[in-house]
Amino acid sequence: MSIKQSLMNAASRRLENLFPGYFGDTKHNYAADFGYPEHLSFNHFYQKYTRNSLAKAGVNKTAKKCWQDMPYVLEKQKQPDDAETEQERLIRRRFEKLRVWQNLCLADARSLVGGYSGVILRLADDQTFDKPVSRVPGGLNGLVGLIPAWKGQLTVSDWDYDETSETYGEPKMFQFQEASLDRAGETNPQRTVNVHPDRVIVWSEDGTVHAPSLLEAGYNNLIDLEKVVGAGGEGFWKNAKSGLVLELDKDADATKLAKGMGVEPGEVADKIGEAVDDFNKGFDKTFLAQGIKVTTVPVNLPSPEHFKQGPLELFAASIEIPLKILIGSQSGERASTEDAQEWAKTCMSRRDSVVIPNLMAFIDRLERFGILPERDWLIDWADLTESSITEKTDRASKMTDMNEKHSHTTNGALLFTDDEIRGTVDYAPLTPDQLNDFNDDPADADEAGEEPIDDISDE
Repeated sequence: MSIKQSLMNAASRRLENLFPGYFGDTKHNYAADFGYPEHLSFNHFYQKYTRNSLAKAGVNKTAKKCWQDMPYVLEKQKQPDDAETEQERLIRRRFEKLRVWQNLCLADARSLVGGYSGVILRLADDQTFDKPVSRVPGGLNGLVGLIPAWKGQLTVSDWDYDETSETYGEPKMFQFQEASLDRAGETNPQRTVNVHPDRVIVWSEDGTVHAPSLLEAGYNNLIDLEKVVGAGGEGFWKNAKSGLVLELDKDADATKLAKGMGVEPGEVADKIGEAVDDFNKGFDKTFLAQGIKVTTVPVNLPSPEHFKQGPLELFAASIEIPLKILIGSQSGERASTEDAQEWAKTCMSRRDSVVIPNLMAFIDRLERFGILPERDWLIDWADLTESSITEKTDRASKMTDMNEKHSHTTNGALLFTDDEIRGTVDYAPLTPDQLNDFNDDPADADEAGEEPIDDISDE
């Protein structure tokens, strides 16, 4: 080994001793280089959600799109004309009174931040929260309310370690801190209660307390955006209110300066410092200095747009939201139709794979407690990917035009039936009586002494 190589190895060992863990096999420690946290906790995600506008928009828009309307609980699959059953009406009225859907939507949004949230069931079974639940009397009245809880409020205090148990590896007891979270994600030291898992619906992507936060993959991108935006704001401020550079004239007389300021010669520096401080307190201040040349220090920053766009696009990709939908209109343009359709498909997929399974866990729990009767319950929800009424009528109009053009070349053959065209705008097929009314010959009405519809004037 050469002397040069030996010296380099010795230097590396000394640096490793000075900064343990920083110099590894890789060339860089990106977390240390770029100021990223090595490990992320709930507090990191909660703080970003409460203090970062993009994080809040990503979470809220995802939850609100999935819950843009409220679902219905059905006893069986229904046809469009089927009436609401008495049991369905009672469920709807009770859920409306307790704001069940609104509380579950809130729990869904909180699960996106923390990875999981909890829905604590308040039951009229005369038992404390730490007791298991067998049967709850009173039917629907046995459900008193729901408490959506953040991950930081509802933690696992005991696990089931019995390998022969059906609930092995699942929480055996939760601890709920009733106080609300502060901005740092910490709860205030107030009453803490134990809650039995029977009374908790764990709301998460996989139904466990181990699911990741929506903000985890794009967390570093949010930090980069804060750096760019913060540096741009600080640079603008410093340009608008630049620091002062004082240059004393070579012929300046300290005695005359002191006399002009009304102080002793030894107090000139302090007096000038006071004048600078007073000048820096506002934009409308002036600075008078005899024998001193005053200049400002300009701060020149490049346009932040180029540095902002990369992290912005990466964060939008990490939470699977089209950029135009995440931040709203850009350059006066609304989100494109393709973006809106893709976003609807993404949220519909999340609703099917995450939200509805959690809803069914909630319904199954109510059924097990006797609050709901045993049924093959269904969740009915409007399709997020369904076309708007404008799109439907436009499609029906195009189908009609295609029929007309096709009939001219095929001796009256049609591409679409009337029922198919009506179906595009969610109209039911015409009944025979309605068809007769539509097909009545105006001439027959005229012979019967009735005025043809086509001849009725606006007068």
